[in-house]
Amino acid sequence: MNLRLNPCTISDLGRLVAISRTTFTDAFEKDNDPEDFKAYIDFAFEECKLLGELKNPDTTFYFIYKYAYLVGYLKLNENDAQTDIRSEEGMELERIYVLQDFQGQHIGQWMLKEVKKIASHKQKTFLWLGVWEKNAKAIKFYQNHGFTKFGTHPYYIGKDKQTDWLMRLEVKSIGPKHQLYS
Repeated sequence: MNLRLNPCTISDLGRLVAISRTTFTDAFEKDNDPEDFKAYIDFAFEECKLLGELKNPDTTFYFIYKYAYLVGYLKLNENDAQTDIRSEEGMELERIYVLQDFQGQHIGQWMLKEVKKIASHKQKTFLWLGVWEKNAKAIKFYQNHGFTKFGTHPYYIGKDKQTDWLMRLEVKSIGPKHQLYS
C-alpha cells in the first residue's frame, strides 16, 4: 500500500489546519446546522488552537502519506491531554481522518493498526475514542476492530448538543523495541 506515518511538527501547522478543516467538513457538514457548524470549525481548527495542541507534549498529530501524497491524519492524546479519561494506562484516539479522494482504500484500517502499535510501544493497556452516535459507518468500523462501547458523552457542534459513544479497545504490549513508523 506504500503508506507512511509522520509525526507533525510546528512547521506543519498550515497543512494541519487545512486537512483538519477539509476532512471534518467533508464528513459532517451536511448533517449539521450551517451556523453551528461554522462556529465549530472556526473554534476547533483555528490556527492558534492547533498550535497549542502541537506544543502539548501529551498530544501527537501524525500525517499519513501514500507515496508523496498527504492522504489523512490522526491525533493521539495521553495523560492530561485526554478529553474524558485521564488515565496513564490509556491513550485517546481523538481524530482519525482520510481525505475523500483516498477513502475506500483501507487506509483507515492501516492507520488504526499503526495507532495500536504506538499504544503498545508506549505500554498503554487500552485505547479509547469518542464517535458520534449517528455515524453508523464509523461505529461499525471500530466494532470490527475490537472496540466496544462503554459510555457516552456530550459533544457540541456550535450550540448543538450531540452525543458521542465512548469506545474502548484493550491493547497488547509489544514492548519498546518495535519499529513504529513504516
